[in-house]
Amino acid sequence: MKLDSNAHSVFSLHYHLILVIKYRRQVFEDNISDRAREIFEYIAPKYNITLEEWKYEKDHVHILFQAHPNTEISKFINAYKSASSRLLKKEFPKIRQELWKEYFWSQSFCLLATGDAPTEVIKNYIESQGQEDRRRKKQD
Repeated sequence: MKLDSNAHSVFSLHYHLILVIKYRRQVFEDNISDRAREIFEYIAPKYNITLEEWKYEKDHVHILFQAHPNTEISKFINAYKSASSRLLKKEFPKIRQELWKEYFWSQSFCLLATGDAPTEVIKNYIESQGQEDRRRKKQD
C-alpha cells in the first residue's frame, strides 16, 4: 500500500463519488464528460484532491479520488457541482433543453470511503491490539 504524507501525518484516503444528473436526464457524452473532468481536475488541487479514475454513464459519473486529512470534502463537492453546472450549461447549450432549471447535478450524491483492507480485517486488527501485552502480563 502506498502512503502519502504531509508535515504531520501519513495517510491513504481514497473516495468513490457518484454524482447523478438532475432528473436522471441522459445528457452525458464524451465531450461533456471530458469537460466535466477538466473542471474537476482544475478545482481539485485547491482542496488537496487528486483524481484517480473517472467513468461516466449517460446520467451519472463515477469518480475515484484521493484526499488529504485536512480536505473539506463536502465543500469541494459543492464547489465542483456549482462550477461544473454553470460552465457545462454555458458551454453546451443543448443541456439547457434537457435541464430547464439552473441545476445540472442532483442535490444528492453518494460518497464511499474506500480502503485497502475490508472493514472486517480492520475491526479484527483493532480488536487484537494490546493482546500480546496482555498475554505477557498474564505469564509474568
